[in-house]
Amino acid sequence: MKLSEGGKLSTDTMAAVRHVAETYILPRYKRLAEDDVRAKSHPGDLVTVADEESERALTMLLPEILPGSLVIGEEAASADPKVLNRLGGDEFVWIVDPIDGTVNFVNGIARFAVMVALVRKGETLMGWIHDPVANQTLWAEKGGGAYLMQGDGAPVKMLVPQPAGENFSTMAAGFYSRDTAKVKGQFGRVVRLGSAAHDYWSLVDGRTQVLHFKGLKPWDHAAGILIHKEAGGFNLLLSRQEYSPAALDHTGILCAPNKALWEKIVAELSAEYLISRHLFASVGADIKRT
Repeated sequence: MKLSEGGKLSTDTMAAVRHVAETYILPRYKRLAEDDVRAKSHPGDLVTVADEESERALTMLLPEILPGSLVIGEEAASADPKVLNRLGGDEFVWIVDPIDGTVNFVNGIARFAVMVALVRKGETLMGWIHDPVANQTLWAEKGGGAYLMQGDGAPVKMLVPQPAGENFSTMAAGFYSRDTAKVKGQFGRVVRLGSAAHDYWSLVDGRTQVLHFKGLKPWDHAAGILIHKEAGGFNLLLSRQEYSPAALDHTGILCAPNKALWEKIVAELSAEYLISRHLFASVGADIKRT
């Protein structure tokens, strides 16, 4: 489904996101006062006034770009999880993570980003990741490819670099689950960037080859999963189903440069782990028959 002739919706969204980042986020970067930061569910789950102000601003601006659309921000969803039920409906819904990588932002580390996805009927149609410090934006439209905009430059089509072989020891990976310890130890380098946005970005530009997340909050993943796929990468849930931001009970996502490497990683996971979580019922049935 094409939403924007000539990419107007995408460019208008990028302009709105950049404006919000320059107005509410960058002025507070490395300038946060002590009372500008508070913990939500636990001490490591931080929110800042920049998160709250930028989410409010995007909640006002995005429906002006696409009249009749709704906005679900991370902070609003944290306060009322029932709003996530709207993701499976007929309305166009914007999913907003005003600052992905808030802990990095609070600590003055330049690995944070604004993430926005446009969803309808449980399907991600468009996605944007904006790095305010570098003033760069990755974005994609379903069926239309993935692109990088650097400042005011021309958009550059992005393609996930393909590794020369399938030797894990030559690759970098991000694993966010202890359940994958058996595979994690086979990779040459394991990285954690503290920001899902930057994790997905590193997949697209080839700094990282493999990524696995277990918990999939839609504001952290909807945009990145679409961008990775539209850039030619291969990703599926471990249940071998397509990711949907409307599904709240996921088995975890695995992203790889291609299907062959994805299958090899899954094969390396212990059958015990997979069967215990009912991910591959057919495998479990075969074992029981023997």
